[in-house]
Amino acid sequence: MKRKVLVALCAILIINCQLSTVNHLSAQHVRTGWNFGVLPSVAFDADLGFQYGALTNIYYFGDGSTYPDYLHSFYAEAAYTTKHFGIFRFSYDSKYLIPNHRLSVDITYLPDQMCDFYGFNGYSSFYEPAYSNQDDANYISRAYYKYRRDLIRFSADLQGEISKPWYWNAGLGLLYFGVGSVDVDRLNKFTRDEADYLPDTMTLFDYYVARGYIKSSEAKGGPHPYLHGGITYDTRDRQQNPRRGIHADAFFTYYAGLGSMSDFNNVKFNAAFRHYLPLIENRLTLAYRVGTQLNVAGDSPFYLNTYLNQLYMQRVVYEGLGGANSVRGIMRNRILAPGVAFANIELRTQLFKFKVGKNQFYVGLNPFLDAGMVVLPYDKVYTDPLEANRLINNTDILADSPSLYDDSRLHALHLGAGCGLKVAMNDNFVLSVDWATALDKQDNGKFSNLYIKMGYMF
Repeated sequence: MKRKVLVALCAILIINCQLSTVNHLSAQHVRTGWNFGVLPSVAFDADLGFQYGALTNIYYFGDGSTYPDYLHSFYAEAAYTTKHFGIFRFSYDSKYLIPNHRLSVDITYLPDQMCDFYGFNGYSSFYEPAYSNQDDANYISRAYYKYRRDLIRFSADLQGEISKPWYWNAGLGLLYFGVGSVDVDRLNKFTRDEADYLPDTMTLFDYYVARGYIKSSEAKGGPHPYLHGGITYDTRDRQQNPRRGIHADAFFTYYAGLGSMSDFNNVKFNAAFRHYLPLIENRLTLAYRVGTQLNVAGDSPFYLNTYLNQLYMQRVVYEGLGGANSVRGIMRNRILAPGVAFANIELRTQLFKFKVGKNQFYVGLNPFLDAGMVVLPYDKVYTDPLEANRLINNTDILADSPSLYDDSRLHALHLGAGCGLKVAMNDNFVLSVDWATALDKQDNGKFSNLYIKMGYMF
């Protein structure tokens, strides 16, 4: 594992060197025509594992009259991770195809053979690390807290100016979820060591389906076309690595259910407020974000509640609360409910600066504290997962069993804390190595969680 992390770190540094060199040269000479290149796609995530693949970003500058803005941007990526998560994405972005409007189009396929599922309502659902730990006497399966979730995503989003710094946003799209039990037979075909074979046994997801906590109509997923619209307020001094300003948005998303999903029409409300405060100019910035996602009308299938809605796509993955993109140190999708809230606060430092050739570098640390909580919960879910596993071949599985539901912690904060190392080149490209830990063992059985990504989280 340490070797994979080192490889990821080195590869991302090489990518950044290439990109920053292009950026520096283009600052001296107006770019025209087409510019493109193919680079490795590498990263590391405590939840998803080591990522490997390839990506390309193609820019068209035309005659150069709009430089440094591009006329058109095309992005394509194909990658896979060691924990059976795939990324296949194409996106397009332009402020010039439709004059005075920004158009963003995204087509993505995200197969996930081992998606995390820890039950509903955060702390109210008991988490037992032993059930997925092969070295423990109470071991059930490494897939016990997993299910299969494949996502096909299409979105087309448009942004226009009301009056600076106010903007309107509108868009439409489709999310198609394929959901089911972990395909143990398929995964075992790729397992060399017989000791690592996944047993064919009941998982927590299977138990929720058997009990009816996950309805039979949502247990296999389905298509959900959507419409959304809202407003944005943006006074940031720059889009990448801002030092001052506010970026806030609020919007509604209407999801329709097609075919067997016709019972799952719903409306969600999202809001986020991001603030960047310079404490020491170009040396120390306080950055924080607070946000929420609420199901305000209709019935939402559980898997839609694991997806954080966005006005326009800037990243590949937008998971629910827990993990690298929301609450670091907390397990991915640990906080699953119809309504959630989250907050992040970081102290972004630039400890020292230096030059390599004509490229400007800085190295900094950013200690952080992340939080998430349940706002709108599911109805109480009474489960005893271990007992369910023992009764897999017994109809008593549907009978009442001892409750591990803890109502007293329903709205308690889930907290993760850590520190990030940032290496920035020419102030545009930032290599981020974040270490985080959960402050409660119910949120993660591991003390150390590492995330190697590009850029800051927000």
